[in-house]
Amino acid sequence: MTQARVLDELGYYLLAGAGGEGPAALMDEARRGEELGFGTAFISERWNVKEASSLTGAACAVTSRMQIATAATNHNTRHPLITGSYATTMHRLSKGRFTLGIGRGIAAMYNAFGVPAVTTAQMEDFAQVMRRLWHGEMIFNHDGPIGKYQILFLDPDFDEDIRLGIVAFGPQTLALGGRAFDDVILHTYFTPETLQRSVKTVKDAAERAGRDPDSVTVWSCFATVGDHLPEELRLKKTVARLATYLQGYGDLLVSTNGWDPAVLQRFREDSVVQSIPGGIDHKASADQIEHIATLIPDEWLEPSATGSAEQCVARIRQELSYGADSVILHGATPDELEPIVAQYRITDTVRS
Repeated sequence: MTQARVLDELGYYLLAGAGGEGPAALMDEARRGEELGFGTAFISERWNVKEASSLTGAACAVTSRMQIATAATNHNTRHPLITGSYATTMHRLSKGRFTLGIGRGIAAMYNAFGVPAVTTAQMEDFAQVMRRLWHGEMIFNHDGPIGKYQILFLDPDFDEDIRLGIVAFGPQTLALGGRAFDDVILHTYFTPETLQRSVKTVKDAAERAGRDPDSVTVWSCFATVGDHLPEELRLKKTVARLATYLQGYGDLLVSTNGWDPAVLQRFREDSVVQSIPGGIDHKASADQIEHIATLIPDEWLEPSATGSAEQCVARIRQELSYGADSVILHGATPDELEPIVAQYRITDTVRS
């Protein structure tokens, strides 16, 4: 019997969203995703019960083939030697299947917690320091954007090629991804035009840095919510999720996609939106989400895979045709994605 192709160009998130069932669900989701043939499982960090190093250890331990990637943790919440040790431990634990993915985070939240905001220069400095440490170098008197360190050192015998990923939104971070990282993970609800522009920014920056542009994988993070799911759940995974992004960094998303800022203003001024104490995707009731759906234009929800399994697959393949190297089927569990993955394999056979 011929073994099914590993779908290296497809990824998904473990504990998608707020991880409603709690961290113990991760092990089954990791095993199931590997069974379905996903190439990469991503883990996002939240400061509650989604601490990245714990979750990646569990995911690496219960899988044997799939890449396990953080997308993202933050470089500034751990000492660089802690992060370097963590990544090397995961790299060896998984026999080379780990990707350390970092992101900028939300400046307002950092400020509230007394953590300095992340800069592009810091992320570049961090990437360079990690690669030096992973190759056994002893760094003396480092004085760079990530801070001053008299000595940084892990092990002289290290010679580890560990993948580095970055979650990117704006042009500066996209360009940094091209010149210094191996994987660039885009944001959800990027229009086709924004996706194409982002891919070009990454690949051009890689070329300017003397790298092979094809060596940098650009991931479209693509909301994938089939109509085999109940309508209430679909609204939570689409409308409520996008609404939560608009709460957190709506100006950035709207300006990046060239959307109408007046629509965002009406959304923010809406009494229902203002009444929700926290993220809409995990605090709003079904009735509140239905109301919020009337505030968000269809075109803002269009950059996603919705409808029948056939329609979802057609839209995923479109995303690849727009220039994405790979696609994260975002916002759903492996079981929820199963009919879509099965249909993707059918079209795979037809195309070959």
